Amino acid sequence: MSTRTAQEITARIRAIRASGDDPFGFAEQVLLGVLNPGHTSEFLSSHWDDYEPITDLDAYARWYLTFAIEKILTHRGMSAGRSVDKLRELAWLLGRGDVVAAMDAIYPMYGVPIVRAFAAGLGWPFLKATDDPDDRHRLARMATGQACDPDGCRWECAD
Repeated sequence: MSTRTAQEITARIRAIRASGDDPFGFAEQVLLGVLNPGHTSEFLSSHWDDYEPITDLDAYARWYLTFAIEKILTHRGMSAGRSVDKLRELAWLLGRGDVVAAMDAIYPMYGVPIVRAFAAGLGWPFLKATDDPDDRHRLARMATGQACDPDGCRWECAD
C-alpha cells in the first residue's frame, strides 16, 4: 500500500484544498482512495459521494499510467490533464518525491513529458504501455514535441 501515513495523507488533502489547486477534486480522489473509511468522513461529506478504495496502489498506478496514455493518444485535453494530477499524487503516495519533482514541468502535448517522467522515475514502460505499434509511434513523436502524425494532426497536437 502507500508509504504515507493516514496523517500525512489527510494533511496533504487539507493542503490541496487550502491551495485551491484541485477545484474538481481529482488529486483528492486518489488520496482518499488509500485511506480507510474511518479517515475519509471529514472529506467525503463535502466533496465525494462515493468512496472507491484503492487496494493495490502499485497495480492501480500501473493501470492509471496506461489510462493516461490512452487519454493522451486520443487528444483528450481535460482528461489528460486530470491524469497528470492523479499520477502526481500516485507518485507522492508511493513515496517518490523525486518523481513528483520530475513531473513539475510545463504541460505541452497533452502532458506527455510529465507522464513520461512518471513512468521513467518508477522504471515502468512508457512507450510499451500500449500494445499498438502505431500508437507507440504516435506517442514517441509526441514525446519529442512533434505532431502525432507526420502528415499533420487533425487536432493540431504539435506545439
